[in-house]
Amino acid sequence: MLQVSRVTIRFDDTPALDGASLTVADQSIHALMGPSGSGKSTMLRAIAGLEDPDAGEIAWDGRSVLGVPVHKRGFGLMFQDYALFPHRNVAGNVAFGLRMQREDSATIRRRVNEVLELVGLPGYGDRSVGTLSGGERQRVALARTLAPHPRLVLLDEPLGALDRSLREHLLVEMRSIFNQVDATVLYVTHDREEAFTIADRVAIIRDGRIVADDTPEDLWRRPPDGWTARFIGLENLCTASRLTELGVQPPRGTATTGVIPPEAITLSPTGSHTATVTGSHFRGGAYRVELGLGEGSTLVTWSPTGLEPDAVARFDIDTARISWFED
Repeated sequence: MLQVSRVTIRFDDTPALDGASLTVADQSIHALMGPSGSGKSTMLRAIAGLEDPDAGEIAWDGRSVLGVPVHKRGFGLMFQDYALFPHRNVAGNVAFGLRMQREDSATIRRRVNEVLELVGLPGYGDRSVGTLSGGERQRVALARTLAPHPRLVLLDEPLGALDRSLREHLLVEMRSIFNQVDATVLYVTHDREEAFTIADRVAIIRDGRIVADDTPEDLWRRPPDGWTARFIGLENLCTASRLTELGVQPPRGTATTGVIPPEAITLSPTGSHTATVTGSHFRGGAYRVELGLGEGSTLVTWSPTGLEPDAVARFDIDTARISWFED
């Protein structure tokens, strides 16, 4: 188990990490998500040993790894650009970490074949990396990371250079691979769909601090604050007064904002509320429908069919799905 406790790292007196804490359980996939400059890559580099904390602790199974050299931590690290060696063939790239561990030739050859089979590249050992597609290079980089049996796999935006359709395919494939080998994984990304697809838990980092850490499902259903709700893509943030006008009462007097997941809004000819359709856009399998409430307030929901602009729509709200904040 990885434990990051109150880690602070400063660059020119500016904190990139500010007392950040994170726990990654054994044999789990944990995503670390945040906007640019939030500290997520700095966190990963500190865990890998590429940055030294100014304060705090990083431990594996209760034992500090601070001061332990990068190559002795037993962690595998994969970057967005893959950093493959152009002068080595596929097998030579995958074998790199095993050679650093001084494994014998027979063990290296057997393990290289195993991981190439695992990532869907059997028989690719003699290929030049320069002849590979982006997805194939990603698989080679993953095979090289997994070959030395790392106790922790660290991935920094590993799919950022690929197009969306290929990313979606590889995300599912990577999750299956990690589950097959019982890997413990920390996956850094700025993309909600990547994080929610691959991870068992998602931690949100903001200004160098972890501000949320939960399962993808619970993070979506019950974000801890308005900023997190907006960051993960929940658009329906309404003032308590606006929701009161819709007949929805805050559970406490101090609540100022409510967030409604789009799936909690149901379009129905007999709905209790009415709104004017301000937008209806096809998004591959469903329509994103925008409902104007007046004074610039809008609710977003999804519909299997499109609605005409300026039409009057009726809808219901599942009030049990609303999260309330004191923003």
